[in-house]
Parts: sequence; structure tokens; C-alpha cells
Amino acid sequence: MIFTETTVDIDQSYNPAATKDEKKAYLFDLYQPKGDDARHRPLIIWMHGGGFKFGSKDAKGVALWSKTFAQRGYVCANINYRLSKKNPLFHFDELVKSSYYAVQDVKIAVEYFKHNAARYGIDPDKIVLAGNSAGGMIALQAAYSSNEELAKLAGLSNDTAAINKPQERVKVAAVINFWGAIYNLDWLKNVQVPIVSVLGSNDGVVPPTHKSAPLYGGEDIHAKADSLGIPNELKVFEGYSHELQKHFNPVFPVGEDTEKRWLQAGQFAADFLYNTLFK
Repeated sequence: MIFTETTVDIDQSYNPAATKDEKKAYLFDLYQPKGDDARHRPLIIWMHGGGFKFGSKDAKGVALWSKTFAQRGYVCANINYRLSKKNPLFHFDELVKSSYYAVQDVKIAVEYFKHNAARYGIDPDKIVLAGNSAGGMIALQAAYSSNEELAKLAGLSNDTAAINKPQERVKVAAVINFWGAIYNLDWLKNVQVPIVSVLGSNDGVVPPTHKSAPLYGGEDIHAKADSLGIPNELKVFEGYSHELQKHFNPVFPVGEDTEKRWLQAGQFAADFLYNTLFK
């Protein structure tokens, strides 16, 4: 069923215990189909891109996908997460540390929505993690890596969360990975979580395949998931770069053609979820 209208509740908090200085990092916007009285709807938690340094839940892409998925009957939560105060874009160790802390935030979000499933009319067993770029990376690490594995890679083995819950992973129904990457392909062996990936063939920010740093893009993930029997699909936009732009530039506004590709990516992901989880 397609809903013509949606509702949006902005600036809600998924971590009421957050300190005053951190409150903004734990805000979310909730998109729902207007007039839908179902009580067990699937939830998609969307995470924005920005290299773990920039961006917010108001990003154009996640807002677009949240609205269109809400029209398909999903509940969608665009979440903020803690951003780095350093420079993860040019320092790999900071990139991994930022990923680790963002993953801890997503775990808080998942627990919040599971605890409040009745309040939001969602099915706690049908929570999907989704994101673009850094957001896709967070979704991947949260679903497939353990606290211990990610903390070790980040050099944070003394972190309280990793020590107390070393094998903890987020239990989710699926992952939507838009031009993100995973740090270790072997982490896919940990769980059989379905995954759908979309990327541009000319992406130089998050390459489709492994090049130098331990970072494995959508093409690598697709091949590994196939070998492990994990339900997955991959869509490649030939000739396009990061964020499905012709020439990626985070400074310039996104044009209509790029938005159309984003909508195509969303439709591809929606078809995958329907055929994998609901058909």
C-alpha cells in the first residue's frame, strides 16, 4: 500500500539520559505514513553521511528516503550520532574510532525503539539499519562486528562497552548500505543479516572494492555475502561517483538528476526488503 501523505515529528530524543552537551547528538526525526493505524510496522533507522565529521539528520538524502519509505508503510527514524572533534577524513585511526562511537549510539537507538515499540507501532523484530556513506559504514559495522572486534581495530580495547559486552552486536532484520564500506569482510561470517548495497562505479571516496586501507566497498561485500549464502543484492550506477553524483562535491547543492538516482536507489532497496523480509 502506498500512502500519499506522511507525518514528521522532529527533534525527538532516543537517549533521554544524554548530557546537556550531547543532547543534539541523540536527536531523531520520525517519519510515519499518515492515517496508518497498523501496530507492527517495520522500522528503518537512517544515518546520514559526512565523513563522521559533518552532517545531521536533516540531510537531504536521508530525509528523501525517509519520506518515500514512510509512503511505503515503514516507520523511519533519521538519527543524529556523535561526530568527531578531530579529522577522521584524513586519519584512518580517527575514522575507525569515530565509527566505534557512532555504532554505540546506534545500539542505544535500537534499544530505545525496541523498548518503545508499542508507542511507535513498530515490530521490534523488523528493524532495518540504513545509511549513506558514513551512515552506511555505521550500519554495516553495527550489524556485523562485535564490540570487541571494532574496539580492537580502533585501538579502544579498554572501552567500557567493549569490556562489558565484548560479543554484542545489534540484532536487526536487514542493512541498507548506500555507498558505504566494512572494515573487515570476515565480520560478515558473524551473522546472516540480509544486505542491499548501492554505489557508483567511479566512487573515489569509498571505492567499490578494496584498494589500500582496510575498507571494503559494496562490490567486495556483495561477493563475500554470496560466498557465505547471505541474502544480498548490489546495484551499480555506472559512471557515477560518491553520492551518485557525476563529480562528487559536498559543497555544491545536489541537483534533480542526482535526486532521481537517489530515488532509484531507494526503490531498489525497497524491492529487496519486500522480497527478502515480507514476501
